[in-house]
Amino acid sequence: MKKRKIPLRKCIVCQENKDKKDLLRVVRSPEGEVTLDLTGKKNGRGAYISKDITCIETAQQKKLLSKHLKAEVPDALYEELKSHVEENAE
Repeated sequence: MKKRKIPLRKCIVCQENKDKKDLLRVVRSPEGEVTLDLTGKKNGRGAYISKDITCIETAQQKKLLSKHLKAEVPDALYEELKSHVEENAE
């Protein structure tokens, strides 16, 4: 039986290669709207961030998502990322 490849992606904060399921995808749509992509299939430019509060806070302080997506990222999105991580940690 053939082994399936596990898709790996790199976190923009800690620069670690992780399984795609262990990361959150933030996407900038062609219209310029920045949203959280839980399906991993939305159209647009994506950036991956670890499901870790410290990574999210570091990205917010250094404006890493804005740099990678080349778009303004609202603070509400960072709060949405944090709440998603906290909900799934329980």
